Amino acid sequence: QVQLLESGGGLVQTGGSLRLSCAASGGTFSSYVMAWFRQAPAKEREFVAAINWSGAFTKYADSVKGRFTISRDNAKNTMYLQMNSLKPEDTAVYYCAAKRLGLIATTTGSYDYWGQGTQVTVSS
Repeated sequence: QVQLLESGGGLVQTGGSLRLSCAASGGTFSSYVMAWFRQAPAKEREFVAAINWSGAFTKYADSVKGRFTISRDNAKNTMYLQMNSLKPEDTAVYYCAAKRLGLIATTTGSYDYWGQGTQVTVSS
């Protein structure tokens, strides 16, 4: 059983930056595909970015491509999301997720473990 804990959220102005972290425990972190999703009020949870076990392969939603960077440090059992040039439409609760097997996926149902989320608010 993997436990995931997000941190790093907060309030930032348009154009600002934040770095989210997801600390994992209770499993073999280096064997998991990891991902970030987000959920805005009254909207469905949506894919943001994912990274394979080694960090060699990544995938991004079109809405964040070129602004967000996903990375991981397997020695620290931690995944990161560097968010630059933030926009008000990036406001959401951000969740990290882990997937035991296979390739990078972009659907919520593909992931086995979820964190509790961290709020990101971008003011205009």
